[in-house]
Amino acid sequence: MKKIGLATAVLLAMTGAHAYQVELQGQSEYINSKGFENSYTGDGQGTFYFKDVDASKGPLAEAAFLNKASNVQVGYHFDRQKEFNNTSTSEKTQSYGAKAEGYYDTSYIPMPVYGSASYTHTDVTSKEQGYKDKDRGDRYALEVGVLPTNNFLVAVGYTNVTNAYSLDNFKAFNNGVLTARNEANTANARYKTDAVTARVKYVGNIDNTNMAVGFEVDSIFVRGSAAYGLATDLYLTPKLSVGATYADTSAFDSGTDHIWGGNVNYFITPAISVGATYTKANAKNYRVVDSNLAQDAQTIGLNTRVRF
Repeated sequence: MKKIGLATAVLLAMTGAHAYQVELQGQSEYINSKGFENSYTGDGQGTFYFKDVDASKGPLAEAAFLNKASNVQVGYHFDRQKEFNNTSTSEKTQSYGAKAEGYYDTSYIPMPVYGSASYTHTDVTSKEQGYKDKDRGDRYALEVGVLPTNNFLVAVGYTNVTNAYSLDNFKAFNNGVLTARNEANTANARYKTDAVTARVKYVGNIDNTNMAVGFEVDSIFVRGSAAYGLATDLYLTPKLSVGATYADTSAFDSGTDHIWGGNVNYFITPAISVGATYTKANAKNYRVVDSNLAQDAQTIGLNTRVRF
């Protein structure tokens, strides 16, 4: 019976079932950073939805958001960098995270309520001239919001960033390693561990077409200064999308002025997708907590996901 169940799940994934409850994703980014050898990242993420997600309407990439699907997630991130012509100097980063998201209808508020909580632990091992040093950082985040209209989320939150190594594991997966590194360094650039966040997200169909558009704006506030990011996607069909991203942290001594990028994603079936990303970070000559973060850098990434 177990073999039959497994075979059925695989068959549904391959033939394109329009409902799913589990999503597995993986990605890798090639990093080209000034002063460092080229290196790669590895990321994995798994999501379990408490109810079946209907993927038959709207962009397949946003099926969970369109369904207001409550879920739990786990994620992992790895990367390693070495200095040019110096094999004894390197830095390895590993990050583990867990997250829960929920959408609720209540009798107290005439609109759906959203809430999320996440935790990430990051370990960094640095080697220089035969000496080894270890750093670690924990990251906590809470977020609450409402959906004033269909497919439109407004949320505010709080995050505790122990140090510049405290990556948001899920931001590393969804927005790329350069954005995640810079966001952590920005939040901690003024030696503050507490920050306020704000986020707006919308996905909607374009009238009289098979296309849709989506955007997400997120901000982080530390001591009255703000950094923000913007992601926008054009869904040419429910299966195919192209997008652009931009992040501005010029208000902080984070080592990076801005990060921009682009992406393309395609669902081979409603259950299997592939994608590619590109990001570029421009350095800014200010004091930074981690000098590695002040380098000009660019990444090219590939990703895939399977739903069943």
